[in-house]
Amino acid sequence: MSMNDPLGDMLTRIRNAQMRGKSTVRTPASKLRAWVLDVLAGEGYIRGYETATGTTGLPELEISLKYYEGTPVIREIKRVSKPGRRVYAGVKEIPSVRNGLGVSIVSTPKGVMSDAAARTANVGGEVLCTVF
Repeated sequence: MSMNDPLGDMLTRIRNAQMRGKSTVRTPASKLRAWVLDVLAGEGYIRGYETATGTTGLPELEISLKYYEGTPVIREIKRVSKPGRRVYAGVKEIPSVRNGLGVSIVSTPKGVMSDAAARTANVGGEVLCTVF
């Protein structure tokens, strides 16, 4: 089955697994997904992830979700830039999520990073998603 938005699919899998209280969720592996998961792990929204081999023999990412007192750490996760409508922002226009309590994940020429790291590196790029 072809997939138009692999990153959106991963975010939806995370959202659905947390609504059901799952401890882990699996998604097909790709470099972009791994880079986004690196940012989520660095910001403390997930415990981590590891590469595994799926039942079809293709590589998968197994994501360990994080909970605090029974509630998911990720309250809201949204895809901003979609395949049909890309959203780009300069370094001064990178959105702040909930007055800095959340994180925007930005794909820049220097790699995928959080909004704070992009401001520090003085680069803009494509706003992939927001997490709160």
